[in-house]
Amino acid sequence: MIAKVGTIAPKFTLKSKTESGLTDVSLSDYLGKKQVLLLFVPFAFTGVCTDELCSLSGGLDVYSGFDAEVIAISVDSPFAQEAWAKQNKITIPLLSDFNKEVSTAYGVLYGEILGFKGVSKRSAFVIGKDGKIKYAFSSEDPHILPPFEEVKAALKA
Repeated sequence: MIAKVGTIAPKFTLKSKTESGLTDVSLSDYLGKKQVLLLFVPFAFTGVCTDELCSLSGGLDVYSGFDAEVIAISVDSPFAQEAWAKQNKITIPLLSDFNKEVSTAYGVLYGEILGFKGVSKRSAFVIGKDGKIKYAFSSEDPHILPPFEEVKAALKA
């Protein structure tokens, strides 16, 4: 079941890979400081995921105007995510949920899709500075993007 609006967001610490090496990124890094737009995407290097994150990378100023940090999570390795980000100029932090624990905690892990088991559903959560979930969206269809106007409305609230 998807994590519900009004509940405390499941905490996490995941790996991210950049040129400077592997780093840990935690939800707690932002709590009390910024809102978080937490996105789950199925796969690196796929058309819809690349379009989604490239579009968001190009419009990050909109989200910083809401005092929000945008973070994306997939079950890909941090090394694949780094290559994907470099190739496509994705500037959003990409976090590896390789062990599928965070996708499970948020209730957004497919049992199976396209013959693959344990892939994150395309999802979006707005987490307030207080750590509570203000907005939650998850799609059973990996081609359907989150309704970003609703996301922005939740960030404004």
